[in-house]
Amino acid sequence: MDSLNIHIQEYRNQLSKGEIQKAYKGIMTFMSGLRKYLEGRYPDCTASALYYGSMDMTYFAFTPLALKNKKLKIAIVYLHEVGRFEAWLGGVNRKIQADYIELMRCKYLGDYKLSQVLPGVDSIIESILADKPDFDHPEELKKQIEKKTMEFVKDIISLMDE
Repeated sequence: MDSLNIHIQEYRNQLSKGEIQKAYKGIMTFMSGLRKYLEGRYPDCTASALYYGSMDMTYFAFTPLALKNKKLKIAIVYLHEVGRFEAWLGGVNRKIQADYIELMRCKYLGDYKLSQVLPGVDSIIESILADKPDFDHPEELKKQIEKKTMEFVKDIISLMDE
């Protein structure tokens, strides 16, 4: 039987070691710095507040005007369990998301992954930005994420103009 008390005891045991807090704080500090870095480099893009998540994912939206006008957004996402960064094209609501997934079905997406309309799915198209991020070199990691994010943005805008 799945007991919440047992899960909480394990949670407390892990917290008592101190590693989870250090890792979580480091990830949040990096994400906040990445948001600020991108916002400073691309003032024509809108950056949302950082969503901390429930230890599943942490993200912020980083959206150029060309996509915002289409009710779309780019999310830069850190997936905690797999430990990687992804860029997601998302819609401002579920209907917009479903409409664009349907529209994208007949387009060539290259290495990008088209999402399905399912409960809990928050993306239209996904791309891996950093599969094995090196947090010990944050400036290099920021530049890697920036480069791949901007390639993703360029490709998505091109797809929308087809």
